[in-house]
Amino acid sequence: MNRPIWLTIVAAAAGAVGLWAFQSPFREYPAQEYNNVPLPADHNTLKEFQFARLMYPDAPGGLGGFGGGRGARGRRGAASMDWTQGRTWWTNDYPRSDRHLMMAVNRLTRIDGRYTEQPVNLDDGDDVFNWPFLYAATYNWELTPAQAAKLREYLARGGFLICDDFWGEDAWRVFMASLSRVYPDRPVEEIPDGDPVFHIVYDLDQRFQIAGYWSLRSGVTYMNGGVVPHWRGVYDDKKRLTTALWFNNDTGDSWQFADAPEYPEKYSALGIRITVNHIAYAMTH
Repeated sequence: MNRPIWLTIVAAAAGAVGLWAFQSPFREYPAQEYNNVPLPADHNTLKEFQFARLMYPDAPGGLGGFGGGRGARGRRGAASMDWTQGRTWWTNDYPRSDRHLMMAVNRLTRIDGRYTEQPVNLDDGDDVFNWPFLYAATYNWELTPAQAAKLREYLARGGFLICDDFWGEDAWRVFMASLSRVYPDRPVEEIPDGDPVFHIVYDLDQRFQIAGYWSLRSGVTYMNGGVVPHWRGVYDDKKRLTTALWFNNDTGDSWQFADAPEYPEKYSALGIRITVNHIAYAMTH
């Protein structure tokens, strides 16, 4: 671990103290997959770092996956469920994955992180600007023009976004329809191996596709034709990475099942290390 980097991170986290007075209180929603996760005792405690998860509307129609069940959930959610009340696509792997991740972040780094996540709705006034790190499981998102404009402003002000767990060209087209509203004039690029985001804490030149728990049943590490994993991104004019796209990877599952003996440890080890690097990058760039 790079000690000077972590001293910088501590200083950056200390600067976040001023945000606490404005952040919305903790809130929890019904999830898409399960609703039996114990609530950590620190869910209303102010910490240096909070993991924020982006809430968003479903794209109409849904997409395939989970051996067919995933697509069925997506179609039903888009047709009849209110995404602001949970159970739709933004809750994929939530909240177990988020809480397992923060256990690892607290264990592996000097960041004092809250063990509970924070769902963030772009329609809630200026709330998103109080959460400098934002994660989204973007398998089936559709941002409104107003939400896209708010997210663009958030990123321009120094916010950082990770988009994860979307597979195959159909999902890429759905994803890009919304990202193009956020960034109509910026290209999506493959993040080079030498980028600081792959080396700020752990050296991660040797990456491989992070398969989900579903791969234990299917016997393959990909779905919907998403054979090749990609770590793509969008940069600003100063070459700061503002948005990371973990395409054809199920990094959320690597956190969610980190304690499952049947789930391969190599996926959780890589998924957690990649995320620690991105958190460190977001807090220092």
